[in-house]
Amino acid sequence: MSTYLPFFPLKLIAFPGEELNLHIFEPRYRELLADVEASGGSFGVCAYLDKLSGFGTEVTLEKVYKRYEDGRLDVQTKGKRAFKILSFHNPMEGKLYAGGEVEFIENIPVTNAVQNHEFIFYLKELLYLLHYPNEIDPSTTTSFTYAHKVGLKLEEELELLQIEEEGKRMEYLIRHFKRIIPVVKSIERAKEIIRQNGHFKNLDPLNF
Repeated sequence: MSTYLPFFPLKLIAFPGEELNLHIFEPRYRELLADVEASGGSFGVCAYLDKLSGFGTEVTLEKVYKRYEDGRLDVQTKGKRAFKILSFHNPMEGKLYAGGEVEFIENIPVTNAVQNHEFIFYLKELLYLLHYPNEIDPSTTTSFTYAHKVGLKLEEELELLQIEEEGKRMEYLIRHFKRIIPVVKSIERAKEIIRQNGHFKNLDPLNF
């Protein structure tokens, strides 16, 4: 079943469950947010890479932080569901902003204990190496929770968004963790060597 949504193309991926803060300044998107606020509806953050990707995430307006005298807004939104774009109309009839028909991507919350354990293990290790100051709660952490913080390229984030099954998203991220953790460790070792250069060193004697 398809749904028609207003579109807000951005060069980023909005993940389901994620809170996304936006500064709204273009007249077309000020109109979009005014319409969404009045109707209590939702809109689509469409992923734009070098061109419109064909995918995005439905988001809801959660809070207006600030209204500026010139009409600009600071708002908080929250991701709901990923979608595939079926049609794109720019602009929507009678509006300044674009819109189109979308088909929502099913989110299948199927995982197993082994996947969960391995995913959380590598996630904790990577975030520790990146000095990310946050305690991970395994009971609430999903594949999307830290997806912006683990070094994925924009194209990889888009691939992750399109995967329907949670267990397969975890497997995708585990493969990424196994590639990037050795790289981060190597960089940290290089930083330590650089920090030591120029300092007096107390070296242990060698027996040979």
